[in-house]
Amino acid sequence: MNLPHEPTSVAWGFFSLDLLLRLWFGSRILHRRLPASVAWAWLSVVVFVPLFGTVLYLFFGEYRQSGRRQRRLKTAQQIINSAVEKTTEKGGAQVTLASDEELRLARAFEGLLGWPAIPGNDIRLLLNASEAFPCLISDIDQAKKFVDLEFYIWSDGGRVEDFAQALLRAAKRGVRCRLLVDAIGSAQFIKGEVFKKLRAGGVQVVVALPSGFWRSLIARPDLRIHRKIIVIDGAIGFTGSMNLADPLFFKKDAGVGPWVDALARIQGPAVQGLSDVFLSDWCAETGEEFSLACAQTPCTDTAHDRKAVIQWLPSGPAVKDSSIEQVLIMSLNAARSEIILTTPYFIPSEALLYSLMAAARRGIRTTLIVPKLVDSHLTHYASRSFYQDLVDVGVVVALYRPGLLHTKSVTIDKQFCLFGSLNLDPRSLRINYEITCAVYGWEFTQAVCDLQESYLKDSDLFTIKDVESQSWKEVWATDVARLLGPLL
Repeated sequence: MNLPHEPTSVAWGFFSLDLLLRLWFGSRILHRRLPASVAWAWLSVVVFVPLFGTVLYLFFGEYRQSGRRQRRLKTAQQIINSAVEKTTEKGGAQVTLASDEELRLARAFEGLLGWPAIPGNDIRLLLNASEAFPCLISDIDQAKKFVDLEFYIWSDGGRVEDFAQALLRAAKRGVRCRLLVDAIGSAQFIKGEVFKKLRAGGVQVVVALPSGFWRSLIARPDLRIHRKIIVIDGAIGFTGSMNLADPLFFKKDAGVGPWVDALARIQGPAVQGLSDVFLSDWCAETGEEFSLACAQTPCTDTAHDRKAVIQWLPSGPAVKDSSIEQVLIMSLNAARSEIILTTPYFIPSEALLYSLMAAARRGIRTTLIVPKLVDSHLTHYASRSFYQDLVDVGVVVALYRPGLLHTKSVTIDKQFCLFGSLNLDPRSLRINYEITCAVYGWEFTQAVCDLQESYLKDSDLFTIKDVESQSWKEVWATDVARLLGPLL
């Protein structure tokens, strides 16, 4: 007779299953050849967290998408590649840039992500929501053919209500209006009255990457569309960091102050590329034929000054691993005098961290501007764990006081910049669908530099005294958060 304390067959079966799962997922992690820090983090979770660690990896460890979505994305990407080749044949290869270094960057970026640098564009920086909303509403009120929108967050309230009314007016005039919103980022909007009014008023609203328990079994639930795109009549494009959210109303109870964003307004041949990115996501969700959608969404070149060269850098789990991170590292390595970065979330890989530190060591004025407070305690501590490393080698780390600085920008030598939706954290660099605009041109880059300098004036500098004044609890929290950083 078995004694009460002897292991039962059920217990042995449970133990064997857990062991097999750990071995299986451990080998899977090694086989994927992830960045070392990410691989070690997942191996630690799988090995040291019984059963629950394998469940976490199953849901969040791989870039799983449904078979249907994978097929749609593959088809859309093939057609985009064909369109990009035609664009290159028409003029992308004739681009001239201010320096050989910029030309080498443009060619390298094209090799990584497939999109050529396109000359002959106008681009204007809208400094904040107060500038952006009136401009957006005015352009939508003048739309004659179509308005295409793609956003991670739509949050009702304030000037977003005026924006919704502009869309309804456009739809009533016969303008085709299409809105793609992320299922998680816009969850409250999807449940609300404005969502219903837009659909009832003729706006085509599609929810991207629907989530839920059963869907999570076939697709990773935290793969999100984080892009911010507006295309009006194929003549005007907008992108940047700003969601459809009024900072006077959005997350007022989060305790971080108003969200601070910027947006770029673009005219010229580069609008076609922005439209193609939108259509690839739209068709992946709706199943529409990409080539037919392109034919029904013609673009028009309405640029005047034509001074800016623009290169689109769409990234996400559908493209090569770490491609956009390589873009960042090459940009930092190309700097000769100055680097300024703004990001709300800073959790760099070792490669990105060391590139920043190396820039400072070789005498490049390197400045990182981040918000003093963010809407995630874990992210706050993980970011803070890197500041001492940077300050020790001469990087200026500035903590923005007035609110949650959400602008994502990198300027190099006041001649070249990266601007868009990309955060400097693992989620943006590897998991989210993002859109980044590389701009080769002094005027726009100078405007972004001026905006960065205005942020710097409203910031406190992080110093070694800030490190020394931390309590033991804060030190412990930053150490633990840094270990978890690769998984955030």
